[in-house]
Amino acid sequence: MITPRTTGILGVHLWGRAAPVSELQEIADEHGLDLIFDAAHAFGCSLNGKMIGGFGRAEVFSFHATKFFNTFEGGAVLTNDDTVAETASQMRNFGFAGDDVVRIGTNGKIPEICAAMGLTNLDCIDEVIEVNRRNYHAYRDALADIPGISVLQYDEAERGNFQYIVVEVGEACPVSRDDILAGLRSENVLARNYFWPGCHRVQPYRDLFPNAGLMLPETERLAGDVFTLPTGTSISVEAIAVIARLMSRIVRGGVERF
Repeated sequence: MITPRTTGILGVHLWGRAAPVSELQEIADEHGLDLIFDAAHAFGCSLNGKMIGGFGRAEVFSFHATKFFNTFEGGAVLTNDDTVAETASQMRNFGFAGDDVVRIGTNGKIPEICAAMGLTNLDCIDEVIEVNRRNYHAYRDALADIPGISVLQYDEAERGNFQYIVVEVGEACPVSRDDILAGLRSENVLARNYFWPGCHRVQPYRDLFPNAGLMLPETERLAGDVFTLPTGTSISVEAIAVIARLMSRIVRGGVERF
């Protein structure tokens, strides 16, 4: 997909698991491209013992309210490149450099109340990660015997945030991902077919690249097989056991109300 118009590669640390950084860097270096990372899911995570935030030319974190570490709204650009740092600083402040506007910019400065929220959340981040880890283990163990159902694995030798419980529905499962979602939602379980459909199937990309799906077989497959289950500090181990029993009933023959 690299053409003469390509200027960079955007890698994604998806679900808190690191992207293949070294492989992407090799491709970027071979073609003279910048490599930056979407690290929205990866706050507090590491790769080969190094914290995510220092790879590529820049890494971008999200501190939106949907993230386990949040500042209500906001985010951060981490970089070791002075040029990128100066450009980002200008862009977030209306394009100003001193008293002059030197580039297109916006008002992207984080308000004090959001910064205060972030500092407060930093005080309890270890406890939140530990609850997420507990929930992950509870789901993994409770869903292990359901045919065709697998839970995304995390490398526990690395630091992780365990923010997402990601389930993949395989060929051995007798029902579809959407059947499982419908059954869970009928019992008020807020499961989500995350990243569906693939962005190549929504506007404006659908019109720009109408045949992109032909080149993205893995994206097409995963978009139809993957979903996430509720987790976080408001979910108890007992609730996870109920969700697992409900999923087992859906897969093995239909929903029975509790």
